[in-house]
Amino acid sequence: MAASGLPANTSGLFVEPREDWLALHQEEIIDPLRPIVDPHHHLWNRGHRYLIEEMAADIGSGHNIIATVYVDCRSMYRAHGPEAFRPVGEVEFANGVAAMSASGGYGKAAICAGIVSHANLLLGDAAKPVLEAEIVAGNGRFRGIRHSSAWDQDPAVAGMYANRPKGLLQDSTFRKGFACLAPLNLSFDAWLFHPQIGELTELARTFPDTKIVLDHCGGPAGVGRFAGRREEVFPQWRASIQEIATCENVVVKLGGLAMCLLGYDFHLRERPPSSAELAAAWRPYVETCIEAFGPERAMFESNFPPDKGQCSYQVIFNAFKRIAAPLSETEKTALFSQTATEFYRLDLPS
Repeated sequence: MAASGLPANTSGLFVEPREDWLALHQEEIIDPLRPIVDPHHHLWNRGHRYLIEEMAADIGSGHNIIATVYVDCRSMYRAHGPEAFRPVGEVEFANGVAAMSASGGYGKAAICAGIVSHANLLLGDAAKPVLEAEIVAGNGRFRGIRHSSAWDQDPAVAGMYANRPKGLLQDSTFRKGFACLAPLNLSFDAWLFHPQIGELTELARTFPDTKIVLDHCGGPAGVGRFAGRREEVFPQWRASIQEIATCENVVVKLGGLAMCLLGYDFHLRERPPSSAELAAAWRPYVETCIEAFGPERAMFESNFPPDKGQCSYQVIFNAFKRIAAPLSETEKTALFSQTATEFYRLDLPS
């Protein structure tokens, strides 16, 4: 099948999944009946194919996935027409996948029950008609946008974002575009690196009526200039998490930790990691976020296929279940399904 969209992954932030390597480690599913809403995954066909068939195989591998949320990854942008409106193609694509899923032919989960795409908020006020077009294209499933602000002075940290603008969230024109979200009842997914969390905190306080989700535990970095400095960096990251958690309009996604960014080398090992190994590595980050935000403002995410470079779908949610094991049933329900369902206003069968 011909690839579409961007060329093969050159982000520097994650590695391509290797099915043969992942197959070297299988696990029994922990708590297999627990309903899960996966609030963050991508679909693409560029070098590595990850479309509905591959997604359905992963979510059908044992965990009780009831719904998913598609998140911006520049897939299937329109090739023609005004540049500003080309991301509308991604919403059309994701909505088409949702329609395929709704047929029942790809398992019981409602894949792409919610859609988060992209609109260039540097358009300022002109972002509004783009957002309105995406609402129409989403056929009731479009929930918000992500405009990545990830940037770092060290290219070894920034990867593909090295040439992005510094201080995007503070740009006055960007903020005019950002102001278009709340009146349309749309949310903002924030993808950045941990030194930038303070910029998002200030933005959240300036726009308290805009719903914001901090992706991937706030992007804690352990590569480049942060390599070998985990004991020094962790308290700085933790302080930023505790500060942004005081913003009631912000929630956090617990995941993205199986990318290379965190600085673990699981993908370089002879065999894939177990869920116990991952839980041990990730627990300090996840528990810090849950303690700061509370389960009602936190949600576990797969971030597949980027996180699939280090572990399988079975293993990643087993790791999350291990971390959540000491919590109450109410807290687990929030983390695995309720927070995501409420934040993205998912219309799921009862």
